[in-house]
Order: sequence, then C-alpha cells, then structure tokens
Amino acid sequence: MITFKDTLTEQKNTHMTHIEDKVLYGGVKGTREAILALRELRDMLKGSHSGSVSVKWDGAPAIFAGEDPSDGKFFVAKKGIFNKNPKIYKTAAEVDEDTSGDLADKLKDALEYLPELGIKGVIQGDFLYSSGDINKETIDGDKYITFHPNTIVYAVPSNGAAARDIQKSRIGIVWHTTYKGKTFEDMKASYGVDTNKFKKSKNVWSQDAMLRDMTNVTMSAKDTKDVTKLLSDCGKLFTTISGTTLRQLEANQLLAQHIEQYNNTFVRKGQVIKDTTKHTAGLIRWIDNRYKAEKAKMKTDRGKASRQKKLDDLLAFFSPSNRINLIRMFELQKLIVLAKLKLINSLNKLSNTKTFVKTKNGYTTTGEEGYVAIDKLGGDAVKIVDRMEFSYNNFSPDILKGWDKPGR
Repeated sequence: MITFKDTLTEQKNTHMTHIEDKVLYGGVKGTREAILALRELRDMLKGSHSGSVSVKWDGAPAIFAGEDPSDGKFFVAKKGIFNKNPKIYKTAAEVDEDTSGDLADKLKDALEYLPELGIKGVIQGDFLYSSGDINKETIDGDKYITFHPNTIVYAVPSNGAAARDIQKSRIGIVWHTTYKGKTFEDMKASYGVDTNKFKKSKNVWSQDAMLRDMTNVTMSAKDTKDVTKLLSDCGKLFTTISGTTLRQLEANQLLAQHIEQYNNTFVRKGQVIKDTTKHTAGLIRWIDNRYKAEKAKMKTDRGKASRQKKLDDLLAFFSPSNRINLIRMFELQKLIVLAKLKLINSLNKLSNTKTFVKTKNGYTTTGEEGYVAIDKLGGDAVKIVDRMEFSYNNFSPDILKGWDKPGR
C-alpha cells in the first residue's frame, strides 16, 4: 500500500490525495499520518516545529522540463512523460504533431524560453501565463496585473517589482517538484525546486512554490487552542474506529474511490455532509443505483453477470459493524476538515498575491487553491485544500475559467 510519503518520494507527482481522504485510502497508518500532519502544521504555525509550506498554484497546464537522461537534450512535456513510451517534445514540430491550439502555443513558448534558465535534471511546475494572457485590471478600486490560467485569477499590485517583471516576461511558471533517475521510468520525485540555481532570464518569470519557512510564524492563541481541541477530538474518535474496517477499505481501493466520488457529489453542490448516518445509507443507494444502471446497459448475459458480481462484492463490505465504523470514519473526516480549514485560514493571511474568481458579474475574493505542508525533518508532504471553496469553484459553471475563451 502506497503511503503519502511514498507518493512524493517513490511515485511520480501527478496526483496527491486530499488529507481527509487518507482515511479512505491509507488504512490505520494513513489515518494516523493525516492527524499527525495537521499537528505538525499547527506546530509550524506556532513556530515550534521545523518545516515549510508550499502553495498549490492553480496553473495549467502541468509542465515538465529539463534534460532527457538518454541524450542530455532539452525537452518539455505534459503528464505523458511517465507513460511506458514517454511523450516529450524537443522541437516545435513535435509539439504541433501531438497538440493544437493554446496548449501547443504554451508548450512551444516553454520550449523556446525555458532553456535560458539552464535547468539541470528534470523538474515539474504549473504554467501560469504567456505574454498574451497578462491583463491590467482595477478590482475593488486597486490596480493589478492579472493572469487567469485555470479557476483562480491571480492579481499582483501593479506598482510593485513583481508586476514589472511579469510585464517584461514572455511566460510565467511556478515550479514544485524535482525528479532524479537514469530513465523517465525510474525517476523518483522530491518536493521542491531550487530556483536559485537557475540563470536569470527576463523572458521567464520563474518562481518556486514555497510560501515561506514557517518557523517564524505565530498562529493566534485562540486559533491554536481551537485546532488543538479539534485534533484531540480526532484522536479520540480514531480510537473508536475498528482497525479491521480501515484495513478492509484500504485493501478495496475501488470502494474507496466510489466513496470519494460520492462525497464529491456534495462538494460540487457546495453542500456540507451533516448527518453521517444518512450519508452512509445514501452511499449504499448510490453504489447500488450506479451498478444497476450499468448492468441495464449491458447487452449480453455475461456482461450483466459481471456488473452484478462487482456490485455484490462492493455491497458485501457494508456489514452492520462496518456501517457503524464507516459512520465514525465520516465523522472523523469532518473533524479533519474543520481543523484543516482553521489552518488554511491562517496560511491565507501570509500570501502576497491576491486571488479572485471571476463570474459574469465581476470578481469575488477567494483563497489559494491550497497548500502542501512539507516536514523538513521527515521529508513528508501532504495536500491541504479547502474543497468547499476551491473545488466548488472548480466544478461550478457560474465561475468563469481561464481556458473559457476562443482557441483554448
């Protein structure tokens, strides 16, 4: 079973689990790690634990760049870099053969300007803008330089040095992961990119994702007390959940995925899960209806039997004992989320860049996409996102996206 540390140090960093979902996917160990990660982040914000926090920038597309280990030539790539046959681009012609539109333009811009940084090895980041994506706007009476790569609109005060550098640049990218290995297939990820080693280039506004070292930051006494109480409640509730149930769910990743998918139906609607007993009953109905609908679409008896077998296997988990423990797991997830939101609120106060979402009626203030807390001592990292804000904005048709324009 892959732990969250393994995800960062052994696997490619193309997806990280939300901290509350470690209860679903990580079994006893993963649940314990989730609570511990929040305790360590609380201690970082108190200034009593060594660690760093990385901002999750809402860029698009994800981009990889560096030296091809097979020949040392510079390349750029999308997430297909880690396929069995790696998809990488070393010329504009190769980009045009495989992509089109705005994506092709951005990859070709990256291919043209990123070599100026002198990148060694392989790194991953998020594309923030090309020069044509930069705008001058006044929001709530203040003047900004803005760019809108995905869901969040980033706004930099127009009278600052960062705004001047952005306007001179041709592309902007924030970097977050370094890869090492003799082949793409063998590469292992570590969180963080040392951008101090890059050569200077006026054409590339290049940042690392680190917010700042947290050792000198102090969270208020009240917020610290509130988070400590929530984490204490998490620990007490954790002891009431059967380890057998957690291990069964850890071993049944398909069921864990379905639970996350069901929970996300509430996130998309902006709804908080209140009654966890009703939520558990609703989950069972949702799984039952989903597989019966799939079964009805099957044209052969064999196909129908296969769908029914999967449904029977999934429903076999929901014994009376497991139902009780699942209710407690949902309650634990709610406590983890409450503690997480308190910590996110403190982190959002530290950002120097304004963040908004855009609707048909104008701009609304929002928080960062999220954060990744990195333990300097243990090297672990975990994703902390306000799903009820960012994920709702991400799913909502009322929120205009950066790619909602002709040619993208």
